[in-house]
Amino acid sequence: MSARPDRAVGLITEYNPFHNGHLHHLQESRRVSGAEVAVAVMSGHFLQRGEPALVDKWVRTEMALRAGVDVVVELPFPWACSSAPDFAQGAVRALDALGRVDCLCFGSETGNLDALQACADLLCEHEQMVGAATEKLLRSGVSYPEARGRLLAAESGLQLSAAALAQPNNILGIEYLRALRLQQSTLKPFTVQRIGAGFHEVDVAEGEIASATGIRRGLAEGREIASYLPQPASGPLFEALALGRGVDAEHHTRLLLGRIFHGAAALRQVFLVADGIESRLLSAADKAADYEDLVSTVKARQFTRTRIQRMLAYILNDVHAEQVRTLMPAGPRYLHLLGASERGRVFLGACRRHLKLPLVSNFSRIYAILKRHYGENSENYRLALIQLDLELRTTRTFTLLMHRWNGGNRNRDFFETLKSP
Repeated sequence: MSARPDRAVGLITEYNPFHNGHLHHLQESRRVSGAEVAVAVMSGHFLQRGEPALVDKWVRTEMALRAGVDVVVELPFPWACSSAPDFAQGAVRALDALGRVDCLCFGSETGNLDALQACADLLCEHEQMVGAATEKLLRSGVSYPEARGRLLAAESGLQLSAAALAQPNNILGIEYLRALRLQQSTLKPFTVQRIGAGFHEVDVAEGEIASATGIRRGLAEGREIASYLPQPASGPLFEALALGRGVDAEHHTRLLLGRIFHGAAALRQVFLVADGIESRLLSAADKAADYEDLVSTVKARQFTRTRIQRMLAYILNDVHAEQVRTLMPAGPRYLHLLGASERGRVFLGACRRHLKLPLVSNFSRIYAILKRHYGENSENYRLALIQLDLELRTTRTFTLLMHRWNGGNRNRDFFETLKSP
């Protein structure tokens, strides 16, 4: 399909960091959709599995822009650090809010859009049945991905195994399609089959494509990983790491343990802390040597590893359950524009009259922008301030995790400029 300059494809991303597999997804997304403009909704400083990003959101934005992405907007923290359904709901809402994105293209292990759509339809049409059956399997000790895969394989009638349907990008793809349907979105879906290493593969193998997990492990072990990154995109990453702007595991562990030591009463206020897990946390924190030790000690049948990691991200940032439960049903209340290419700026200019949410690049004016858009006494203004508080908080926290702080104001959202290639 030939590319059209007035057509935009949406990508839902983490880019932690941007690697050759992401470049393949970007190029194939343009090809299959016929879109020229690529718009990425990208997680900020904390990711879907609860871990801090390798480097900050501005470095990752620069990497994406140099690789050919045209627009990068941030997926706000409560959706970025959430389960697959909420992650998908928030990202689709963000793309829809731009008003001029035509389609969504996501990577999947199967590459079979019809099969994934059938699973999404099943979840939409039989939500109560699937939910009850999933809960039953979870109580028997089956993990959430495995439970969901078994149910979809049994009920959909597709020639796909439970193991295939439990693969991480297939799970996310199904949730993207479900979100499109639930939100009555006009975004047309496409999928691109993933190539190379699997999502969770930790080793850097032969070839040009390794998983982000494998690349991060390679960096931590001092191995050569440059061949797995697109040449134009790798510069900002290596420069940031050389300056000490990457996350230091020891800093992360110490700050997290300090938050846990605030005590059981404080922990019970935090989102995802439930069912008495604060007692396990405090006991584990007294003995934990590092982050991995803490997670593995707290993990139990009813508390999966990913849930524990997300909970720890909320503890680290002191995010209360009331804040998240108030904000999540409403969806994002503004979009933070992190960067744009020249083509992206032209696209955004055409979006102005179609925006469904405030699009903010200059935070020195954000309070005035939100007040003007919503009205100072409105519920939406209050929700936008909750979202803003969480964004500023996670940015400040992230500066405490870096190997070195090179000065400047830790409230960086107010001082970073709009990134360009």
